[in-house]
Amino acid sequence: MATIKDIAKHAGVSVTTVSRALNGYSDVNEKTRDKIKAVAKELNYSPNLLARSLVMKKTKTIGLLVSGMQIEGSKDNFTYEVLCGINDCAGERGYDLILFSTNTELQQEKTYNQLCQERKVDGVILQGIKTDDPYLREVVESDIPCVLVDIPIESDSVGYVTTDNKEGAKKAVEHLIGLGHRQIGMINGHKQAFVSQERLEGYRLALEEAKLDFKEENVVDGAFSESEAQVQAAELLKKNPKITAIFCASDLMALGTIKAAAGMGKQVPQALSVAGFDDIILASYSSPTLTTIAQDRYQIGYESAILLIQILEGKAGSRKKVLNTNLIKRESTAKNHEA
Repeated sequence: MATIKDIAKHAGVSVTTVSRALNGYSDVNEKTRDKIKAVAKELNYSPNLLARSLVMKKTKTIGLLVSGMQIEGSKDNFTYEVLCGINDCAGERGYDLILFSTNTELQQEKTYNQLCQERKVDGVILQGIKTDDPYLREVVESDIPCVLVDIPIESDSVGYVTTDNKEGAKKAVEHLIGLGHRQIGMINGHKQAFVSQERLEGYRLALEEAKLDFKEENVVDGAFSESEAQVQAAELLKKNPKITAIFCASDLMALGTIKAAAGMGKQVPQALSVAGFDDIILASYSSPTLTTIAQDRYQIGYESAILLIQILEGKAGSRKKVLNTNLIKRESTAKNHEA
């Protein structure tokens, strides 16, 4: 097996130069670096990653730490699409990726720092963290570089990537208002999710700008669950029969709302318009197909990895990235015939 010494001999440079070139140091000129890489490839050189990590005190490994990962969430593919974006970006930049999970109970038993040190990661991308999770405070206090998905916290070692949730929700509700709906309900997620707070604010803003009253009783939480949203939507429609449209803070909850409407003999969209948020794969296959706000989950992952690697490599720049959304009009929304 070829060693760094073999490469140095063939390339006519010192062992130190080979080491610095292969480890990405900027003080090796491009021509020499290219020559060393070519020789390494020719000799089928395979680096000793363990030895390199001991010398550099870096493993070139980043972690995706997911909180609350459950089989029920597999329908929306959120974690998988974010993971694909992170994986592609990490691979392009020479980093390995590992996935590990946690929940609120586990966070009481093992600190964030312990978890990261056990996994030997240089930095972490956190997804699914609730605003009241113990790890959130630990992340801010830790010196382990971190990027949060959908939690807006910034520091020298912490950044975040999110979608413009407020503007996305506003677009959905404006679409319903444009169709003549004046009594519009909302099925939100839960109060411990930053995106729920933002999407509620977008809903409120759209109503306010249209000179429509915001009514607390027209908003219920569906816990981002299809089954829970079905229950909550049925209750909402029974209490407020004048509602002609519902904006749901996720597509899964929108599918639950459509089921609730069907159970009450209300046809969608003839008697009730329903709009979602996410544009999951099922949105274009449901019956009726779902009007929704599309967010690019793959890009969330990709941008999270870019940002984390920038922090790890000491590069200056913004510690936040906010992605845009698109309104996708399909069959689940229609003009309000009562207007």
